[in-house]
Amino acid sequence: MPAVVLLGDRELRVPAAQTRGERFDELVLDAVEDLELRWASELSGVEFAVEDVPVVPTGTDALLDDDVVVDETSGGAVPLGRLLPAGTDDQGRATAARVVVYRRPLEARAADRLDLAELVREVVVDQVARLLQVDPEDVDPTVE
Repeated sequence: MPAVVLLGDRELRVPAAQTRGERFDELVLDAVEDLELRWASELSGVEFAVEDVPVVPTGTDALLDDDVVVDETSGGAVPLGRLLPAGTDDQGRATAARVVVYRRPLEARAADRLDLAELVREVVVDQVARLLQVDPEDVDPTVE
């Protein structure tokens, strides 16, 4: 139900505020939409997804797959995104390539919303570059 605010003696309904997850989803969609303008045919059929947290292997010998983008500045490898290439499932059906962005690790690293938008864009660009097997600067020259 929408929230209600009083304006003088009138009640006005306003839409409920977005959750952090919804705002994060919008940041990912913005990044993807920008890239799809330039790379429409190459990204046709690619799925983009958001997950709250990654599954991180534990133990002393735990290694992350090569398709995982990590932040190692915080003393350990924390996944920020992952590319799952196109392939086949257990029943032999074709599966689309999938780019996954992990919300909570990115939010934890962002100083503010603008910083979060830049981090999201960097991760999405990096994953698309991996998918297309090109440098991230070729995918989006504005990303460092």
